[in-house]
Amino acid sequence: MKKILISFLFLIISTFVFAQPKLDLGLKGGINTSKIFLNIDDYNSESIVRYHIGAFGRIGWNKIFIQPEMYFSKKGGDIDVNLLNTSASFDYSTFDTPVLLGYNIIKGGTIDLHIVAGPVFSFVTKSDIIGDLGNEFFKNNYVGLQYGLGIDVLFLTFDARMEHGSTMYSDINIEGKNSMFMLSVGFKIL
Repeated sequence: MKKILISFLFLIISTFVFAQPKLDLGLKGGINTSKIFLNIDDYNSESIVRYHIGAFGRIGWNKIFIQPEMYFSKKGGDIDVNLLNTSASFDYSTFDTPVLLGYNIIKGGTIDLHIVAGPVFSFVTKSDIIGDLGNEFFKNNYVGLQYGLGIDVLFLTFDARMEHGSTMYSDINIEGKNSMFMLSVGFKIL
């Protein structure tokens, strides 16, 4: 069993080492709808529309690729907690760095259809909480998960993704998490 496993690992590693990787670099931007979710009952949450802008890279071998990105994003949401007669508006900015693993479902000459998933590391650059919840409980960074679908047409790339963040607001009784839907368009420079 060990010999089979070692042979299999050697085959995979040699495929990646000797295959000519394809490298893409580009710029991207788009819109996102962001919403805050709390760990309590009886609250209303409204999503807000914001934007993101940044750069991406992609290194791939045939149908598999790794896509690191860096972008500036605006996020937030509005909440009303009926039980506590509390309302707040979250408006914050982050520097996000997702590292996505992708797979080309369709790999054509001019059109590629792919899926991606992976962690996203978010670093809060500015936070404004207007209302009854305090800024002091807002975390400076958090980790999330992104997954989605994309299509490349020649030098353009279009993506639709979901992002689910870990706890980004935490006081004694309330924890808040962010969820976001992103639409972006990018163009490959290289």
